[in-house]
Amino acid sequence: MSTTGRHWWAAERRRTTAVQQGLDAVSWVFLVMGVAGFIPAFTTGFSGMAFAGSSRAELFGVFAISVLVNLVYLALGVVGFIMSWGARYARRFLVFGGVGLAVLGLYGFVAATAASGGFLPSNVASALLQLGLGVLMVVFGLVLHRRLPRVSEARGEGDFGETNRGAAR
Repeated sequence: MSTTGRHWWAAERRRTTAVQQGLDAVSWVFLVMGVAGFIPAFTTGFSGMAFAGSSRAELFGVFAISVLVNLVYLALGVVGFIMSWGARYARRFLVFGGVGLAVLGLYGFVAATAASGGFLPSNVASALLQLGLGVLMVVFGLVLHRRLPRVSEARGEGDFGETNRGAAR
C-alpha cells in the first residue's frame, strides 16, 4: 500500500503478465462464443437448439452447439477472467483447461462419427475448434509464463518508486 497521499486504489493498480493477458484474450473468445450462441442472428437452427445431446443449432452455421455448450463457454470465460487476476492461477487455468478442452475436442471427433451423438452436439468443425483452442491454451500456459511476478509485484506495490519498508515512518 502506498503512503504518498493518494488513495489506496490508485497505488494498487493491477500489473499484468503475458500469461494473464493471454488468458484474458482466451476468456473473451469464450464469452463471445457463449453469448453469440444464445442470439438467433448468429445461430442457425436456433429453434432446434436442445439443452444437451442432439441439437440442430449451429453457431455461425458451422459449429454444433446446444444450451449446455453455450453455458460451458460462458462459465469458462467468467472463470478465466477471475483466474487471470493471478499469474500462477492463469497459467494453471490455461494448461489444465486447455488439456480438458482438447480432450473434449477429441471426444467430439468420436461423437461426430458415432451414430448416437453423445451428450454434447458435435460435428467436425466444433471438434476442431475445441481441439485447436485447447492446444492454444496449453501453448499459452507453457510459453507465456517466462517471468512470473513476485508476490509484491503482482499486488502492484512499489508503483511509485517507494519501498514498503519504512514507508510509514
